[in-house]
Amino acid sequence: MEKPEFQLHERLAADTISLGRSRLCEIRLMNDRTWPWVLLVPAFAGIREIYELTGEQQQRLMEESSTLSRGMMAQFSGDKMNVAALGNMVPQLHLHHIVRFEGDPAWPGPVWGKQSPVPYTDDELVGMRRKLEPVLSLLT
Repeated sequence: MEKPEFQLHERLAADTISLGRSRLCEIRLMNDRTWPWVLLVPAFAGIREIYELTGEQQQRLMEESSTLSRGMMAQFSGDKMNVAALGNMVPQLHLHHIVRFEGDPAWPGPVWGKQSPVPYTDDELVGMRRKLEPVLSLLT
């Protein structure tokens, strides 16, 4: 029996911008310039929960998440790093990494549902990619 091929969930594809691949994950930027917000999506079909990954895959995911979190906090000088794997709206396993700042539009509450996303302009997207480049280079 053939293993199903990984496909990014349509909601993630619509709401995010590709930043490339790590050894384990699709790396996606949430198209909302309000917060530095990057997702790691393990590139395995049918995975909904972290415990469904093998032990080795779980370890790699935590290493990638920690590397991404550390790099984003250094790059953006945030006050708090929020990491979450909710999956209530999108069942495909994905980890949100959101740099938070005291006084941001949702502080101290969660970012979900606080306001409509504010998409990046082309120039802002170029700048964000440039800022994230050194962080992403650590994930490949």
